[in-house]
Amino acid sequence: MAAPLNETFIHRQTMANVVRFSTVELSDLERRIAESADKALALELELFDELSAKIAREAAAIDRAAGAMAVLDVAAANGEMAVAGRFCRPTVDDSQDFHIQGGRHPVVEAALADRNEGAFIANDCALGMSGADEAQIWLVTGPNMAGKSTFLRQNALIAILAQMGAYVPAATAQLGAVDRLFSRVGAADDLARGRSTFMVEMVETAAILNQAGSRALVILDEIGRGTATFDGLSIAWATVEHLHEKNLCRTLFATHFHELTRLAARLPDMSCHTMRVKEWNDDIVFLHEVGPGAADRSYGIHVGKLAGLPPAVVGRAEEVLRLLEAGDQAGALTRLADDLPLFQAAVAGEGSSVDPVADPVRELLASVSPDELTPKTALELLYRLKAALDD
Repeated sequence: MAAPLNETFIHRQTMANVVRFSTVELSDLERRIAESADKALALELELFDELSAKIAREAAAIDRAAGAMAVLDVAAANGEMAVAGRFCRPTVDDSQDFHIQGGRHPVVEAALADRNEGAFIANDCALGMSGADEAQIWLVTGPNMAGKSTFLRQNALIAILAQMGAYVPAATAQLGAVDRLFSRVGAADDLARGRSTFMVEMVETAAILNQAGSRALVILDEIGRGTATFDGLSIAWATVEHLHEKNLCRTLFATHFHELTRLAARLPDMSCHTMRVKEWNDDIVFLHEVGPGAADRSYGIHVGKLAGLPPAVVGRAEEVLRLLEAGDQAGALTRLADDLPLFQAAVAGEGSSVDPVADPVRELLASVSPDELTPKTALELLYRLKAALDD
C-alpha cells in the first residue's frame, strides 16, 4: 500500500490553482548537484595550481623553446616570402652607398597580383658618393599618381628588411649600414595639441634636419606644400641645401617644386630624377618608371580629370593655368578675378549678342517635324544624329 500523501510529499507552496510539493529524494539530488559544482570548481583550481607550479619550475626551458620557435618562425616566413616574391640576399657593409637594382614595393606588388592588375614596375636607386654616377641626394619630380611615394617607401622598406637579416624585394641590393631611418611622408594633423597639418610637417622636418647624421637614410615626400607657394618653395629649397651641406646623409626628396631642379647646377652631390609619363590623345599614361631628368609639369589637372572633376571645372582650370604660365602672374590673377566665364555663359544663354557654338545635332532636331516622320525617315534621322555626334 502507498505511503500517505503527507509522508511522501513535502508541501512547498500553495497558489491560486496549483499546489507545489517536493520529496526527500529531490531535495537530496538538489544538494548533491550544488555540492558537485563546488567540488568541480575546487578540483579545477587545484589542477590549475599544480600545472602553474610545474610550468614555473620549467620556465627557463620553455622560454628557450619559445625563443627558438620564434626564430624558426621568422626565418621560415622570410624564406617563404623570398622564394615566392623573388627576393634577393642583400649585402650590408660599412660604406655609405645605397645601390638597389630592380627594387620593388612588396605590399603594392602583392596587392596588384591579388587584383590581377599587372606586374609591378621595378626601379633602380643609386645613392652614395663613391661612384661617378652616384649622388647623395636624389630629387624626384613627376606628376601625382606616377609613383613617387611608392618609390621612396620601397627603398626605405628595403633598408629595414636588409638590416633585420631578411631577403629584400630587388634583383640586387648593396647598402651601407643605416643607423637611423627618417621619414616625412603623408599629411596628418595633431589638433589635440594645437598642431595643424603644416605644423606637423614642419616639426617632422625639423627633427630630421636636427638629428640626421651622415649614416642616416632620409625620405621626404613633399616639403612646404601646406603654405603659400613662395614660402613653401623657400623652405624646401633651404631644406635641400641643409641636407646636402650639413647632414650629408643619403636622401630621397620628392617634390612638385620644379624650381628645385636648378639646385643641381651648384650642388654636386644632388641629381634630378623624374617619374616618366606618356602623353597620348590629350591624356597621360603613367609608366611608373624612374629615370634621370626633371619633370616640366605636374599634370595635376589630368589627375583631377581622372578623379571625376566636372568638365566645366577641368576646362576652366586649364584656361587659368595657361594664363598663369603665360607671364605676369599678378596681372593674370587680376584679369582672372574680373573675368567670370561661368556667369558670362549664363548671360549669353539669356539672349546676349554672343552667338552660341554651332550644334549640328540641335540643328537637325530643329528641322524635324515629329508628326510627319515615317518609320523609315525616323530611322534615317537616327543615323544622321549618330553621324553628327561622331563628328
